[in-house]
Amino acid sequence: MQLQVARIGKPHGIRGEVTVQVLTDAPEDRFVPGTEFVVEPASVGALTVDSARWNKDILLLGFEGVETRNQAEALRGAKLFIETDELDEDDDEGWYEHELVGLDVRVGDAVVGKVTGLRTLPVQDLIEVEATDGKEILIPFVEEIVPEVNVGEKYLLVTPPPGLFDINVEDAGDNA
Repeated sequence: MQLQVARIGKPHGIRGEVTVQVLTDAPEDRFVPGTEFVVEPASVGALTVDSARWNKDILLLGFEGVETRNQAEALRGAKLFIETDELDEDDDEGWYEHELVGLDVRVGDAVVGKVTGLRTLPVQDLIEVEATDGKEILIPFVEEIVPEVNVGEKYLLVTPPPGLFDINVEDAGDNA
């Protein structure tokens, strides 16, 4: 299985570097020179990191064989993937988006929605949930609020602070 770790943005400078939207919690491990990525669209071919550096909060990557701004521009919008079987056993400290999407979100025994995505942010990750009423809810992915993730049984348990979900099982049918 493949895991998306970045999306290529606009070119930076004239020597083939590109900005990337980082979609992994360990960029220092994923974007080292020599790392090869599977790319979507496949017509781009595989890309191998030649250089990686930070410019303020933006990661800049250079790839082998990409030496001009025009070549870099042709990569815009491409998605970078790694093979999940290449991940170290030590990487089991967290969850990947593809493992979470589709899981039921439970508060106690009540299913209150489904996971639709994961937003990886510098401070903390947020789980995107489509509530049973169709609204999107963002849940901080911290142990105090999400104490249990059970991929095998396809659910995650949430202990929301007051107001995160307005759940009243008795009034669920009374939308007067």
